[in-house]
Amino acid sequence: MSQKLLMIAAGGTGGHMFPAQALAEAMLRRGWRVKLSTDARGARYTGGFPHTTEITQVSSATFARGGILAKALVAPKIAAGVLSMAMQMRRDRPDAVVGFGGYPSIPALGAATLLKLPRMIHEQNGVLGRVNQVFAKRVAGVACGTWPTDLPEGVPAEHVGNPVRRAIAERAGAAYIPPGDYPMSILVLGGSQGARILSDAVPGAVAALPEGLRRHIRVSHQARAEDMERVTAFYAEAGIAAEVKTFFNDVPARMSEAQLVISRAGASTIADLTVIGRPAILIPFAAAAGDHQTANARGLVDAGAAILIPESRLDEVVLATQIATVLGHSDGAVQMAHAALAVGIPDATDRLVGLVEHLAEEG
Repeated sequence: MSQKLLMIAAGGTGGHMFPAQALAEAMLRRGWRVKLSTDARGARYTGGFPHTTEITQVSSATFARGGILAKALVAPKIAAGVLSMAMQMRRDRPDAVVGFGGYPSIPALGAATLLKLPRMIHEQNGVLGRVNQVFAKRVAGVACGTWPTDLPEGVPAEHVGNPVRRAIAERAGAAYIPPGDYPMSILVLGGSQGARILSDAVPGAVAALPEGLRRHIRVSHQARAEDMERVTAFYAEAGIAAEVKTFFNDVPARMSEAQLVISRAGASTIADLTVIGRPAILIPFAAAAGDHQTANARGLVDAGAAILIPESRLDEVVLATQIATVLGHSDGAVQMAHAALAVGIPDATDRLVGLVEHLAEEG
């Protein structure tokens, strides 16, 4: 029997790539071949994929960036990418094609649509991304990471949750050390690109904490490259132990050791929080399409696992108050950690694998 082939289409940000990586890991363990179709931007996030994943870079583009000339070149780039992928798929016909969103997924999904190959999409957020909106009615179904997800009428959908990378899954339900009179860790995540608003607010908020609390805190802070110097300097001048980086390769370890996570509300981060089980303060990205980050956060907030602060209300005083609320009340922090676990779907990858295998069988 020939080895089955899965084509994964994803790119743009870690939010698309991390669940794609989880699926790749699982399908390879089941003996499938796995190809990843992305572009140069998405390729920056492929370092964690298993080395046996066959990575193909294709031409793609978006109308959301660039000037008039760049926008004029979008359609030809996408067409070239779709044609290139169609030629590849005719030579090496995938048994299933799964798109995870982001404009780099357009060529593979477009080619699969032209060739009428078995195909589906996974939407991480509570609101369909632009690319997934285009393909939602052109695929066999939508696997939803957040529930409910706003979908076009008549589109078949199933709630599977958001798959997490193996490194996260291996720390599922890791023992939570409650806040106390000893070193405590705060993990600050702004998504795969970092977030300026967190670099503006978090250092000052930590510095504003009562001395009895502040002196025990250690901070791991993800920041944009242009904010690194000032954020690092602020923590140092305030006497706060902090490690500031543009990207943490060991987020699973840092999250499992944290007493509190302060973060945007990207779907992958939400999934990681619910699998490991950690209290969080979430600041949704206000400009996210369809305000999908607020939708992502709703489950954790309603369960009592997270505190939500809208960007419009975020300042150092408000944030310091909420940090103190979590780290100053050990029992409450433990309850938040347990609540996060209660809303998690640790078998999301297995659920998605089941849909992919069914798609291939039906195809």
